[in-house]
Amino acid sequence: MARKKAKTKTTTSQKKSVKISFKLSKQQKIVLGSFLFLLGIALMFSFISYFFSWQADQSTLNSLDDRSIEAQNWLNKFGAALGNFFIYEGFGIAAFALAVLVTLTGFYYFFDRPKKSLQAYWFWGIIVMLWFSVFFGFFSERNALLGGMVGFELNDFLQDYLGLIGTILVLAFVAIVYFAVRLKLTPELVGQYLSRKRNAIKTEFNDNDEEVSFEDTAFEKDNIELPVEKLIEEEEEEDLEEPVLKTTPTPVPPKPVVSEAPKAESDEDFEIEIEETVEEEEVEENLSTKLVQDFGEFDPTLELSNYKFPSIELLKDYTQGQSITIDQEELEENKNRIVDTLKNYKIDIAHIKATVGPTVTLYEIVPEAGVRISKIKNLEDDIALSLSALGIRIIAPIPGKGTIGIEVPNKNARIVSMRSAIASPKFQNAEMELPLTLGKTISNETFVVDLAKMPHLLMAGATGQGKSVGLNAILTSLLYKKHPAEVKFVLVDPKKVELTLFNKIERHYLAKLPDTEEAIITDNAKVINTLNSLCIEMDNRYDLLKDAMARNIKEYNAKFRRRKLNPNDGHKFLPYIVLVIDEFADLIMTAGKEVETPIARLAQLARAIGIHLIVATQRPSVNVITGIIKANFPARIAFRVTSKIDSRTILDSQGADQLIGRGDMLFTQGNDLVRVQCAFVDTPEVEKITDFIGSQKAYPDAHLLPEYVGEEGGTSLDIDASDRDALFMEAAEVIVTAQQGSASLLQRKLKLGYNRAGRIIDQLEAAGIVGPFEGSKARQVLVSDLNALHQQLNNE
Repeated sequence: MARKKAKTKTTTSQKKSVKISFKLSKQQKIVLGSFLFLLGIALMFSFISYFFSWQADQSTLNSLDDRSIEAQNWLNKFGAALGNFFIYEGFGIAAFALAVLVTLTGFYYFFDRPKKSLQAYWFWGIIVMLWFSVFFGFFSERNALLGGMVGFELNDFLQDYLGLIGTILVLAFVAIVYFAVRLKLTPELVGQYLSRKRNAIKTEFNDNDEEVSFEDTAFEKDNIELPVEKLIEEEEEEDLEEPVLKTTPTPVPPKPVVSEAPKAESDEDFEIEIEETVEEEEVEENLSTKLVQDFGEFDPTLELSNYKFPSIELLKDYTQGQSITIDQEELEENKNRIVDTLKNYKIDIAHIKATVGPTVTLYEIVPEAGVRISKIKNLEDDIALSLSALGIRIIAPIPGKGTIGIEVPNKNARIVSMRSAIASPKFQNAEMELPLTLGKTISNETFVVDLAKMPHLLMAGATGQGKSVGLNAILTSLLYKKHPAEVKFVLVDPKKVELTLFNKIERHYLAKLPDTEEAIITDNAKVINTLNSLCIEMDNRYDLLKDAMARNIKEYNAKFRRRKLNPNDGHKFLPYIVLVIDEFADLIMTAGKEVETPIARLAQLARAIGIHLIVATQRPSVNVITGIIKANFPARIAFRVTSKIDSRTILDSQGADQLIGRGDMLFTQGNDLVRVQCAFVDTPEVEKITDFIGSQKAYPDAHLLPEYVGEEGGTSLDIDASDRDALFMEAAEVIVTAQQGSASLLQRKLKLGYNRAGRIIDQLEAAGIVGPFEGSKARQVLVSDLNALHQQLNNE
């Protein structure tokens, strides 16, 4: 028996040793608390810094493993990644609540305080964070940092099912729940608070009143004169039972109250003064109304009132009116191969559906319960192998459907003609400012977007994958929809051959700098001047909007049409301006910051005044599409690229490397990716359209942009020596010593302003010390050393 008991005790002791305790010791709580506290502070610094450096740090997010690249965030790349995850892709400004909650949790653990109240803080904190994220989601279209992607998507989801009013009501209900449950606020408490405030204001007003009321004389005995006090004492001796009642009749009769009586007799006098200066406002309103009644609203198309839009017959119908032909055998074969491939990896399918598009077929599958989505996603290459297809793309899951999509290219691809896209009711009836029809989706629907709401478009893709055709489709869409008075194009074509056909419509649709021969810009030096000229145009337009008290170009033009703005004050009808750059990488290579800076400024500010940018490049690398460019181009089109890195650069995700080419593209406007087959418009079709437009009556000249003189342009070689700057000699010595002729060098060395340094460079050129302007390069220094410089100047 003794041995059995010993065995029992041994077994018990072994069971106790197996138990795992999750209770933290005092030291562990201190360590955990300090870690959370400091993590919360780090999140706070990261979030604050992110609002100042998020644009510059965009390009570092895809190169976290590259130690040579540094971010401008206070916590470097780690802080930039945290800010991007929690603010841009998370909850926006409301993400600060998360930093506060983590810091508070660390405080509770460090000082070992009860955790019950901490749970309440987390519960209500998350609700408040989601509420503000959804609330700021109303404004995320203007600024993605306000509500973040979570706020934008939740707001969009609620509006899809409840509408705008329903979403506002839901937010109001959650706010009421928070105030009632969390803050214990009730209507009675609010009423009592307002009542106390009102009584306090009344008391303060009565204290400052010069007249003494009846009640004041009854209770404030310090203000009563001496004879009245004696009278009170006598009355108290006569009747001691009612001392308070006897004191009330003692004051002088309330004359201040009686004095208000005559005001009632003069009520009729106020009726005469009812009509005031309202007539003046009506007269001012009636002036514009009368002008509209007499002459009608201002019509910007009146100068070219006989202009005819190009007909649909100018476009070629590549399908001869035929619809998509469904190859049942191909569908069945692909379906069986997909099912067999998934079964080989023990993945069962509950349902499968096919949607046939012009070039790609989408197979939507619903897996059996318990199957991990990531498992199917990882089989992308295996499914492509089994189907023997080029460019399999898996969407896991399809947003809003609860299915997994497998996009498989069709064996016999069908061309989407520009004619079918232009003729579609969706484009013809589009109530958009700048409608673009890009092609057709997998479900064979015409894809139409508004450039004015993008507000700028970034296009990228490898050579020969459809970028130039895409640009032609965009320009063709606007030519078929907008009158020459409503939109102007600024075309930049470094390759010199892609956009030359549009020269024929120069006096109809194109804009250019004054004193330039060709409207289509092919010289990189002229690109810099044109971009800076557009910046001047932007500033001028903002001044007009400010004077007209309008928030955007649409409101401004509406006021001008209703003749509420006087042309004598400089007001005029403002057409939309669309800047198209065909090869952006070439500009960055040759001009660098001189091109990037004005483009970034236009992208940030030009939306409200109707200047929109379309930038295309065949090299989507981070040194071409920088963080500043990406941050201000939310709408992007990716044609087929050669690597996943290029896809991530242009789209921030994979997929563009799996396209099949020939106009197959992915479009995103800050949310989901949409696969579109770009509409095909051939060069002969564009030529027919431009010939048709160019043969009609046009404006006397192209739309002229403001004049801009470059940094070192406008040099006059006949500058008199007596007019030279006081620092001319010192500047010449600096230039010759450094053997670099640039105004920026003089600004740094001599601490000069921009304009003065430019004038000195002009004087140095006139003196034969530096050579002529050579674009983005520094001027050539024509003097070898200081001795030669002094000898040359002495000879003058």
